Amino acid sequence: MDHINLNLLRTLQILLEERHVSRSAERLCLTQSAVSRQLTQLRAMFADPLLIREGNGLVLTVKASQLKPRIDQILTDCGDLLVDPTFSPELWKGAMVMASSDYVAQYILPDIVVQLRQQAPALTLHYQLWQPAQIGQLAELNIQLVSTMLPAIPDGLCGAQIGADFPVVVMHNQHPLATLPALSASDLSLYPHVKVSAGGDKDSFVDGALRALGLQREVRLSVPFFSAAFNTVCRTDMLMVIPQHIAHNMQAHFPLSYKPMPLVTTEHRYWLLWHPRYDADPAHRWSREQILTVLRDSMYSM
Repeated sequence: MDHINLNLLRTLQILLEERHVSRSAERLCLTQSAVSRQLTQLRAMFADPLLIREGNGLVLTVKASQLKPRIDQILTDCGDLLVDPTFSPELWKGAMVMASSDYVAQYILPDIVVQLRQQAPALTLHYQLWQPAQIGQLAELNIQLVSTMLPAIPDGLCGAQIGADFPVVVMHNQHPLATLPALSASDLSLYPHVKVSAGGDKDSFVDGALRALGLQREVRLSVPFFSAAFNTVCRTDMLMVIPQHIAHNMQAHFPLSYKPMPLVTTEHRYWLLWHPRYDADPAHRWSREQILTVLRDSMYSM
């Protein structure tokens, strides 16, 4: 049997319940002759009479009695395919993988965990360090949410904006440049730079802008961790180009100073991104709404 017509199974289910062709036809909104034809097909399909006439009604064969609970279950399961289960965060025992920079992990992730745990205590959250090159692989990666910096939501992805700001130049507060009222483009090329490689692309625009002016900078340290970058900047004469909100927030933790960029810059935009395959999932929708709220409201965000 290569194909099973579910409409025929529905007819058989009603026939086995009613044990009467005309009453079955009324329930199915079919003519009596149409139901009789379908019963003939069913008898051929199962190689069994299924229903035997007895007086004014029909009685089930042994085969039909064996089929009835199985058919009921099959049609119930088919109906359930079209019904979205109600999502209850407090009962959810799923897992969520989120990726971003270690800055988010250190200063915002704990608030995300608290927010999620209050409503979904059985949820398991995995955090990964995000690399910008992964953006084109999001369909294949086991990452449900990405917090990163990009000019716009990439084609083929879904997302919501967290906020926006502009890049600044960070240095130790005793750095020779820290006392200047403003920096020049040439100032950027006088000292080596630290580059934070994880998260979004924070500073590659600097190299192109300097080249257009006949200048260049030297990146002497590339590291994926903000904490290592800040500690290095605070102990050397190195410079670092990072988002303004991070520089401002980190002044409470490190002896830092920062200046506006002496180059024409575009606005940094921050997004929570996900692949469309998760967009309609109730658990994912609830999770991203919770996480987006924390990312927008955190004192360490924009």
